Amino acid sequence: MKLRLLLAHAVEVQAGMLFGIGIGWTDIGPEPSQLAIAALLEVGWDETNRSHQLRLVIVDADNQPLLVPTPTGDQAFEIQTNFDVGRPPLAAPGRSFMLPIALNLGPVAFTPGRHYLLRGFVDGNMLDETPFMCRPTRPQPQLQQAR
Repeated sequence: MKLRLLLAHAVEVQAGMLFGIGIGWTDIGPEPSQLAIAALLEVGWDETNRSHQLRLVIVDADNQPLLVPTPTGDQAFEIQTNFDVGRPPLAAPGRSFMLPIALNLGPVAFTPGRHYLLRGFVDGNMLDETPFMCRPTRPQPQLQQAR
C-alpha cells in the first residue's frame, strides 16, 4: 500500500477524482488558516476486500502532537477511520486501486515559527509524512513620537 499526503486550502472528491484549491503549500499562518488534507491511497490487489485503518496525525519538530481545542479540552490532532477497497468486476488480476481522500478541517491555529509534520499511517505503519511550517509573527511597526 502507498499513501501520498498533500496540504491544501480546500479539497473534494467527485466521481472518484480528487479536486482541490491551493494544493501543495508548505507554509501557513501565522494567523489561524483554512486547512484541508488531500490524500491518494494506492491499494494493491492483495490488500483489497479487507478492512484497514487510516490514521492521520500532526506533530511538531519535537515529535509532540499538535493540540487542538475540543469541547472536552485540548486534544491531540488525530483523524482515524477504517476503510475497505473492493475489486470492481472485470478488474485485471494484480492491478492496484486508487482511493482519493478529501478532508476539509476549517481554520487551525499553529504556533508561529514552528515546524510540523503531517503523518499518515495505515494499519499502524507510517506510509507518508509531509513537512510544513507556521510563519513567524511579523513584528509590529514602532510608532515614532513627534518632537
